Amino acid sequence: MPPVFLLFGCGPSHAKSASASQPPQATAPTIAAAAPSQPPAPPPLPAPTAEQQRVGELIQQVEAAYASGEADYHKGDLAEAKVQFDHAVDLMLSSGLDIRSIPQLSDEFDHIVDKVNALEMEALKQGNGFAPQVEATPADVASDVTFAVDPNLVAKATADLATTKSDLPLVMNDYVAAFINFFAYSQRGHATLLHSFERAGRYRAMIQRVMAEEGVPQDLIYLAVAESGFQPRAINRGSRAGGIWQFMPYGDYGLTRNSYIDERFDPEKSTRAYARYMKFLYNQLGDWYLAMAAYDWGAGNVQRAVEKTGYADFWELYKRHNLPGETQNYVPEILAAIIIANHPTQYGFDDVTLDPPVLTDTVTVNYSIDLRLVSDLVGAPIDELEALNPSLLRLVTPPDSSFDLHLPAGTAALFDQRVAQIPESKRNSWRYHPVAPGDTLASVAHEYRVQPAELAAANQLSEADSLQGIDAVVVPVAPEAEPIAHRVLYTVRRGDTLITIADRFGVSLAELRRWNNLTGIRVEPGRRLHVAEPASIQHTARSSRHSRASARAHSTSSASRAHAGSSKASAGREHTTTAKKQPQSAGKAVHAGRRSTRKSAELAKSSSQK
Repeated sequence: MPPVFLLFGCGPSHAKSASASQPPQATAPTIAAAAPSQPPAPPPLPAPTAEQQRVGELIQQVEAAYASGEADYHKGDLAEAKVQFDHAVDLMLSSGLDIRSIPQLSDEFDHIVDKVNALEMEALKQGNGFAPQVEATPADVASDVTFAVDPNLVAKATADLATTKSDLPLVMNDYVAAFINFFAYSQRGHATLLHSFERAGRYRAMIQRVMAEEGVPQDLIYLAVAESGFQPRAINRGSRAGGIWQFMPYGDYGLTRNSYIDERFDPEKSTRAYARYMKFLYNQLGDWYLAMAAYDWGAGNVQRAVEKTGYADFWELYKRHNLPGETQNYVPEILAAIIIANHPTQYGFDDVTLDPPVLTDTVTVNYSIDLRLVSDLVGAPIDELEALNPSLLRLVTPPDSSFDLHLPAGTAALFDQRVAQIPESKRNSWRYHPVAPGDTLASVAHEYRVQPAELAAANQLSEADSLQGIDAVVVPVAPEAEPIAHRVLYTVRRGDTLITIADRFGVSLAELRRWNNLTGIRVEPGRRLHVAEPASIQHTARSSRHSRASARAHSTSSASRAHAGSSKASAGREHTTTAKKQPQSAGKAVHAGRRSTRKSAELAKSSSQK
């Protein structure tokens, strides 16, 4: 028994002793002892540089533009999708950043290009890809007209004619009634004329003012219905006639055309040239219907038809088939448009909503200025400036003549104030940079790839100065070298797209498309593309009919040429950059073969263009 008692009594004391003699590592670690084994907290990330901030903001803008385009794509609005996709790409191309030297931006560029390519391939399977749907003019679709006219329609139109206000001598006959019937009661005719009337709202006030100043009938505005449907960048694929009034790319109509500008696409200047030419044709032929026919076929051809028949009357020439089919339809379809425009409700056009007028501020520049600088100065996107200046063929205004630069309404004073900070001789290359938080001379210099010392000197600063408190700096970017002849053409390689080619040669998508008459972004390997402004050349006639008209024009009598000279002497021109004159020969055809060779009018700027 004692041993048992002794055992139970001594157990706890022995256990404590044994526990105290154990090595420390056998003891469970406490929470406090574990703290030194945790890794140290990472140091705070450095603040992003100004360039990194700008790249991040740029990528956000690019992604937003792409997302907007993708939404339009899925809604079926391919034209607007193309505008947004182009905008996403142009944001990067015009950023001034070296895309390929910044990995994040290079990856974004490739990512966007791949996604746009994939969507265009999908669109091509279903139709024409991102190429804009060609907007036919009412005259283009009027080949569907039949001349079995309802007598009730003729009676109704004749009654309407009695209350139609027009400064042209209007008539009603079966020919005019047939076109009224087509435009009013056929789906295609109605839709096309409706769109033309809607677009007229952009330019109607300007055209009416010019017509009044030039002393020609106001209703001559409706020739634009037949010519272009009021599309200022419309181009006839066959004859290369262009603009609202479809002037040919050769001939002297008082419009400047060179490697920098093509005034056929300037809405106001081309309208003034059109009004003066119509007055000239009227003075030559003595009848507005014959003048309209001559605008389509050529004055010399109309004169010969009159001499052959002895009738100086359009309808007599029509009945005797002395006019081409296109010209026979030209006058009655315009008269139909005038009558419908004066009585829209009676003919189902009560749903016409005019496009808002194009409002701009205009400044005349007597120096060369880059649109990228203009964009910096007034805060407008480059594509908007291109749409406001459709006659400008490059991103820079001419160096040796004045140019009427159109700006967003309300920005002329801001332009004048800011452009004064840049020497006139530098405005074709220098940039204007609003200072953002975090900007330094070094970061701005790096962004535009100029030397910090040059940037500081241009702004009367030292390299050590801060940009804090400074609103903006001018950036002395060196002018781009003019491309030499053997580098103007580029042969497309496998995998190239218009986007990658534009990036490689530092041009905009709009320029590349315009120089090569392309749409979309895809281009076949092996094709040779202009990657700089092509040389301006004189085009030859595009159709046999036009060739005949042009050849006959040269046989016009010297008396007719003298008459043209007297016309031009009395018509001074505002905002003229070159010596202006009317066509030297009365018989020179403006649009001979205009629709006989026309597939349809197309827009040259994708808003772009325009």
